[in-house]
Amino acid sequence: MALRNWVRETGIDLVQINGQRRYGGPPPGTWRALHGSAPGAWHIGAAKRVSPTCCSVPAGWVGSPPPAGSEVFIGKLPQEMYENTLIPLFQSVGKLYEFRLMMTFSGLNRGFAYAKYSNWQGAREAIATLNNLEVQEGYTIVVCKSLEKCELSVDGLPASVSQKYLEAVVLKATEGVLSITLHASPYQKKAKLAVLKYSSHRAAAMAKKTLTEGNVKLCGENMNVGWLKPELKEKLRLCKEKHGKHLGSPKQLLMSLKLCDVLDCLNTLCRQKCLGTPRFFTKCVQVKPGGWLQYWCQLVIPAWPFPFGGLLWVQEDAPNTGGREKAKSAVARLALRKIGESWHRIGAISHLS
Repeated sequence: MALRNWVRETGIDLVQINGQRRYGGPPPGTWRALHGSAPGAWHIGAAKRVSPTCCSVPAGWVGSPPPAGSEVFIGKLPQEMYENTLIPLFQSVGKLYEFRLMMTFSGLNRGFAYAKYSNWQGAREAIATLNNLEVQEGYTIVVCKSLEKCELSVDGLPASVSQKYLEAVVLKATEGVLSITLHASPYQKKAKLAVLKYSSHRAAAMAKKTLTEGNVKLCGENMNVGWLKPELKEKLRLCKEKHGKHLGSPKQLLMSLKLCDVLDCLNTLCRQKCLGTPRFFTKCVQVKPGGWLQYWCQLVIPAWPFPFGGLLWVQEDAPNTGGREKAKSAVARLALRKIGESWHRIGAISHLS
């Protein structure tokens, strides 16, 4: 009741998505662009499910998200302590960009949260001021730098699992995947281990929760999902140097066209990133001997700022055997490569800033 009254009085917007409740964060539209749509969210004080793009932005926020190093981890919270106490407390030392409280299905907090400040100075001040603070009698909280881990390890996969199958399952179940690599497990005989890299700590944390608590089937009964530990990462690197490349390609997933048919890959990407349904416009403008056809082909993706395509030559194996589809596939490959490069630059800029 106190939390609802506080939300009503302050006008602050709290949105619950799966196992976390969030204040602030990316401006409207950015969530979908960076992470794809979430299954749905609940607003505190609202009686209906709403889109996560409705999340509020901290008052007065202008510009890009905060740089790396601006987030702190908050641990050992009393289970009955909520945002009406926590947000004012953490706002008292710096400007908050985002606050995330981890929740149980019964509505209690899980004892930890994350606060992201507008800059790293705010995070440093929070650690200096609030670490070891007694927030209730007998409850001293921990405030430290968030590691913002983005990589998961999945051990115990059957030796028969293929890269193509693994990518199809992970892409369908989780958002923000950058790459998937498959290795022989260094811990289990006749088993494989996968390394999943995500675009952000949030995306990786949500994926970890989905893969461990959800109904995702990776065909491994003894599958173990966890954060990729530095010692395991080093062991895989040494193994790669000793025995050659690992079983799966480390290239960016958006640029890997071995997952499935390239058009299916494009449709999956557009659906995950909420870019809209891709539309092709094609016309055969010239025919030459040997099955060579020149097509004008344009691909329009509703939420992408410009179309892809132009004039290109394709060769049919036999008359009327899919020259148009080959042209569409070639333009789809171009679009996937360009979109992949754009997301890679966005990730690189966010890490450098």
